Amino acid sequence: MTRENNSSKPNIRVAIVDDHAMMREGLRLFLDNTGDMQCVWMAGEAGEAVRQVEGDTPDVLIVDITLPGRSGLELIKDIRLLRPQLPMLAVSMHDEKLYAQRALKAGARGYIMKSAPHKMLGNAIRRILSGGVAVSEEMSDEILKSFVTGGAPSSSSQDGIAELSDREFEVFRLIGAGKNTGQIAELLRISPKTVDVHKLNIRTKMGLSDGTELTFFAIRWAEGQKSR
Repeated sequence: MTRENNSSKPNIRVAIVDDHAMMREGLRLFLDNTGDMQCVWMAGEAGEAVRQVEGDTPDVLIVDITLPGRSGLELIKDIRLLRPQLPMLAVSMHDEKLYAQRALKAGARGYIMKSAPHKMLGNAIRRILSGGVAVSEEMSDEILKSFVTGGAPSSSSQDGIAELSDREFEVFRLIGAGKNTGQIAELLRISPKTVDVHKLNIRTKMGLSDGTELTFFAIRWAEGQKSR
């Protein structure tokens, strides 16, 4: 595809943080063929992304929620402190009801599923760059309802789930997916001991007596999410 000549129109400089090389490359190709956007750099993990932002701040930063080591939500918080005015768009394979409000609370201005059409991604980038918030209409209604009632998101307000930190919630979600301590440690690239600490904190916050009760509750919660 021949790229349109936009010498009179400044490009939107976009950077990508995603640990999957094929996903990064796919996003880069899309951005570089939009006509008004360009991918200025890509990073595969949080530490690399922070260094890149410090050296070359883009107009918009796309951040995958699920990153190895330091999660995408934690990275968004770090970047928000480093570059408060930088618009960030969270992307994920997970349904927005699980992470959208956490992403916005962390400092992102939008959340979009990786399965969304490219046109939707482009519109989301332009929207947050202009100062708006980019979420689905359904999620927008949910956020408005939460704001009006002064409560937590309906999808996470019960049984202490809303009290979990972003990393604890990630561990909880993986427990619900049937992953054991070793598998969770490998997926998040943290030590099994750290996973056990997170499990203990989750149990404490949720008032669960032991690991068996936590596993049962997490799996039951995960099944409930599928039926929504």
